[in-house]
Amino acid sequence: MGSETQSKPTHIGIIMDGNGRWAEARSLPRTAGHRKGAETVKAVVEEAKKLEIEYLTLFAFSLENWSRPQDEVSELMSLLRRYLKSEAAEFHKQGARLKVIGDRTRLDKDICDAIVSLEDLTKDNTDITICIAISYGSRDEIFKAAQKFAHDCIEKGVNPSDTQIDDFAACLMTSGIPDPDLIIRTSGELRISNFLLWQAAYAEFYFSPVNWPDFSVKEFHNALEHYANRQRRFGGVIPQQSTRQ
Repeated sequence: MGSETQSKPTHIGIIMDGNGRWAEARSLPRTAGHRKGAETVKAVVEEAKKLEIEYLTLFAFSLENWSRPQDEVSELMSLLRRYLKSEAAEFHKQGARLKVIGDRTRLDKDICDAIVSLEDLTKDNTDITICIAISYGSRDEIFKAAQKFAHDCIEKGVNPSDTQIDDFAACLMTSGIPDPDLIIRTSGELRISNFLLWQAAYAEFYFSPVNWPDFSVKEFHNALEHYANRQRRFGGVIPQQSTRQ
């Protein structure tokens, strides 16, 4: 790949961080931060749709988050239930397609059923794809993709040496979704936290100091402005401009 200037990302990934710190700073329970953060999700999704962003991936709950206090996990699952139920018709009405990635075996059956139902309802929509990472960890995803890739090679009698990198990428949970152009992380933390490690190989990053519940449409536009001013080289170099007249 050569250099590329792209004013608007096709795919944005967001690590939604800082709900707990937002709540603690206000002497509120951490669960209040998660409820407020759910409101921010709605505002950002609506703005992304308005801006004609084609793909938006939201890191909602990591595999490591299962180790949090049980009351906090229960509140997060309750929020997820309400979100899937309340937004189902709205997703469909706005022409949005929903896709969920992550380990569903740890989710309650009613949540899994709601996910399947909403994915099926919106599967033919094309205005925007909203990918929600729930019970997700990128190392786990890559490991399971390697297992699937090996199994497929054995089943088809294919020598792995005769395959291409895209054959492996097709085994990832994000198969069919382009790699993210921009990844936003809120709360001022400067790490990727096991999110889309394979897919983010050449993504641009924007680290916002704002906690997720306070992440406004204006701050979303700030991230997009920073992205628009970057030169994406994909490992190449920017061609030298001739100074001859």
